[in-house]
Amino acid sequence: MENNSQKILSLLRRELEFLEKGGYRRSSRQPWRAPYIFEESPSCPNYSERTRPERCQDCWLVQFVPRDLHTEQVPCRFVHLTAEGITVDSLYRFGSGAETEETLRTWLRQRIHEIEAELWNPTELHLKS
Repeated sequence: MENNSQKILSLLRRELEFLEKGGYRRSSRQPWRAPYIFEESPSCPNYSERTRPERCQDCWLVQFVPRDLHTEQVPCRFVHLTAEGITVDSLYRFGSGAETEETLRTWLRQRIHEIEAELWNPTELHLKS
């Protein structure tokens, strides 16, 4: 579990770094649309692969997607980013670019904090259970 948690922690940190460096701002190559959250990030197993050789169901992000949505064509669009159930998909429909970035930033920081707490204080988490 710890090794997997460390891997997920590393991927979340990398995603946050990508976001902080402006990775989701409009590109000069495709200025007519904003980049797709998670899908157009180095965190995606299919990043820059138009043929999508890796199954999305095998992606590390699927663990953050409700089980009943794992079979969606692009499951990472259904990661719940807030307790209210706001997803990447709902932000595409109703959120501004700034709102999307801030919601994603908050979600990433929360997940990072949770995993760090789990890794560095495992007995404390078991006591709360």
